[in-house]
Amino acid sequence: MAAASPPLLPTTVVPAAAPSPAPTSLSSADAAADATTNPAAIRAFLSRLLDSTRRALSGARPWSELADRSALSRPDTLAEATSRLRKNLAYFRVNYAAVAALCLAASLLAHPFSLAALLALLAAWCLLYVLRPADAPPVAAFGRTFSDREVLGGLVAASAFVVFLTSVGSLIFSALALGAAVVCAHGACRVPEDLFLDEADQAAGGAAGNPLLSFIASATGGRV
Repeated sequence: MAAASPPLLPTTVVPAAAPSPAPTSLSSADAAADATTNPAAIRAFLSRLLDSTRRALSGARPWSELADRSALSRPDTLAEATSRLRKNLAYFRVNYAAVAALCLAASLLAHPFSLAALLALLAAWCLLYVLRPADAPPVAAFGRTFSDREVLGGLVAASAFVVFLTSVGSLIFSALALGAAVVCAHGACRVPEDLFLDEADQAAGGAAGNPLLSFIASATGGRV
């Protein structure tokens, strides 16, 4: 007599679970681009820059006083030239700064390569340090990430290379030397007897500080 076959038990086939998609994440380059190309931060930066420039230029004296040819005369002694220069620097400080900046701008416009190098350096500072939010992801390049201290050190090294090891530095120094020569010549020859600094101007010049330095401190969040 044949042996009875064992009863078949009901079985259920469990379908294999579909593999869950890997979480998508932005690459470090995309994250850095999103962090640095923030329109609101750029607008705030430009607004502070324009406001600081406007406040700095508000202290400029009338250019007619600076270009008054009737007030020019050759000093008799070196002490007199030094005294004139000191008084004129205190009175025309904003105008003289504008003259030096004009000399620098003219020199850069006459040398497009140097202008492009400085603009690239300025863009690197803005995108990688000045305009980077505090909660931005670390900068990544060449397969590794860099801390804020390393980024700052790289920017300082790049700035030193551009300024001291290329023709950009000699161009900047020569332009500033030309501006300083023009300022010293005018300050030594301009008779300052009709120029008076009121108390408000003296207090502003001594206590208000440099608008440019205060702007840089506010723009970098005190990181410099």
